Amino acid sequence: MALSSKQSFINKSKTLLIGASRNLNDPQVFHKLSLTAFLAWVGLGTDGLSSSCYGPAEAFLTLGQHHFLSLVIALLSGITIFVISFSYSQIIELFPSGGGGYLVASKLLSPKVGMISGSALLIDYVLTITLSVASGTDALFSFFPIAYHQFKLDFAVFGVIVLIIMNLRGVKEAVVPLVPIFLLFIALHAFVIFYAIFTHFSNASQIIAETSSDLSATRNQLGLVGMILLIGKAYTMGAGTYTGIEAVSNGLPILREPKVHTAKNTMKLMAGSLTFMVVGLMIAYLLFGVIAQPGKTLNAVLFENITHNWSTGISIPFIFIILFSEAVILFVAAQTGFLDGPRVLANMATDRWLPTRFAILSDRLVTQNGILLMGGAALATMILAKGSVELLIVLYSINVFITFFLSQLGMVNHWWNVRREEKKWKHKISINGIGLALTAIILFSVVALKFFEGGWVTLVVTGSVIAFALLVKKHYNATHQLIQKLDSDVIPAITSSLYLLNEEDVNKKTVTREAKPEDKTAVVLVNGFNGLGAHTLLSVIKTFPGIFKNYVFLQAGVVDAGGFKGSAEVTNLEEFVHKETNQYVDFMKRSGYSADSFTSIGTDIVDQITELSDQVFKKYPNSVFFGGQLVFPNETFFTRLLHNQIVFSVQRRLYHEGYPFVILPIRVSY
Repeated sequence: MALSSKQSFINKSKTLLIGASRNLNDPQVFHKLSLTAFLAWVGLGTDGLSSSCYGPAEAFLTLGQHHFLSLVIALLSGITIFVISFSYSQIIELFPSGGGGYLVASKLLSPKVGMISGSALLIDYVLTITLSVASGTDALFSFFPIAYHQFKLDFAVFGVIVLIIMNLRGVKEAVVPLVPIFLLFIALHAFVIFYAIFTHFSNASQIIAETSSDLSATRNQLGLVGMILLIGKAYTMGAGTYTGIEAVSNGLPILREPKVHTAKNTMKLMAGSLTFMVVGLMIAYLLFGVIAQPGKTLNAVLFENITHNWSTGISIPFIFIILFSEAVILFVAAQTGFLDGPRVLANMATDRWLPTRFAILSDRLVTQNGILLMGGAALATMILAKGSVELLIVLYSINVFITFFLSQLGMVNHWWNVRREEKKWKHKISINGIGLALTAIILFSVVALKFFEGGWVTLVVTGSVIAFALLVKKHYNATHQLIQKLDSDVIPAITSSLYLLNEEDVNKKTVTREAKPEDKTAVVLVNGFNGLGAHTLLSVIKTFPGIFKNYVFLQAGVVDAGGFKGSAEVTNLEEFVHKETNQYVDFMKRSGYSADSFTSIGTDIVDQITELSDQVFKKYPNSVFFGGQLVFPNETFFTRLLHNQIVFSVQRRLYHEGYPFVILPIRVSY
């Protein structure tokens, strides 16, 4: 009773915090969870759009006293945004089911190259969360006196925790409440940009003359090569501006049908708004002569300069509101890490590069393990970096350009390989070719400029993830060979008895015994018609000869991130699970036993098995449950980490329900 009350309290608390379970049988569940182009622009596009709060500022400050060169940087930035966006639109068309940089590199180059791209993306998404929250904190605290800045790290850590909880509730729940703030951000920054331009419109000829003079002076001072190098450095240091463009291609599975159309519209919204914001802010910096001030972001300085002659009753509220909108939009940008990071984790887990538990969905139909990992890693990074935006920017843009570069390389390789079948291959390869050249230049420039400033940390951490993925893959490959051996030892004997009976054998077969619910019943947990399930069944028969008259087979199909793409996939899983368990039932009936099966699908296998067990006990009150557990030749850290211990979790749950449960060891060897 006490346990039931405790479990009830936990379930109620969980529902209150992250919401009630989703119903997989609801035909509208996928529609309810999916995002329209507008909501996707908010949830996915803000990673790029929010970078206008720090990317242009970083480039502008790099120019030093040569501020008029910012017009060149603004032009180059706008071109780069559209080139990368058009390149990724072609990726969306070629990979309509999503996957982004990981899938592109895996399919068009090689699985190992895809793993490298995926590993780089994972670190990038952790840094996306960390940098976005840290930058949002900086923006908000720019309004307050320096004395309050001692609380910045605490506020940033709290912000990450809040985002973790919001994302555990689900994608749409995390995005919808932020729409008004997003629109406020767009409106206020558009006002600032237009205000800066129109208030200086009458001085346009003077500004053009000063720009020309500054260019000449810079060329005389630095030389043509020096000026080009300065422009290149500033352009590279503002590379954080372009991060987030890949988010749409990664997030295709959560977009509203038709997904490709929605994704391309989202990409247009993102590219247009980001270009407007970056170019507009760079021009505004120049027009208002913005310079860095301690404890304030460059945007905060710009807003103060703009409102310098306004009345206090208007300027102070305006500055606070616009900085607040920046802070929130940066928090929204962290959503990209929570939306796409777990999805990359799930894709890599499905391909056995990472532990398979990262492909499991929670009852809220989100990749809970992935969200917790990304959020936990972001918290650790925030604390280690002490919330320093300057340091995080150094660590940031390297990894996303690894993925950009590999994606564009894969697309160029693809268009070249299909040039005989694709009529427009020259046009398409040109777009991705320009994207390849730009991303390669930025990648190598960023690595060279930021390596000794802390960029090496990013590369070491990414290298560690790659090494871990290789070890995981090696272990899963070895385990697969063991499972295949297990299947080959048992399945042929069973299948021959199922399918090789001739007509005479069928007519003379043993008559199946009628089920008597009060008889002893063996309930065998299975996971498909395979060697593990067959070994478990045979072990029950061998260990308890003549004890059990009825045999019941239990299987819970798990909907993971790979299968959660639509109602058709859920229906297919239901049919598959039913078909697999029926093979056991057929075998036992042919052997003269009473046999039955119970199946269900869901996201939590322990909960599903518990519910099925209740149904079994109502029909067969004298039941004993059995589950098989693989025993490897050598138990290691990887066997414990990479293989679920579900059978032990089920045993504990059923013990508490008062149901007997026996775990049978199934030894496997090389």
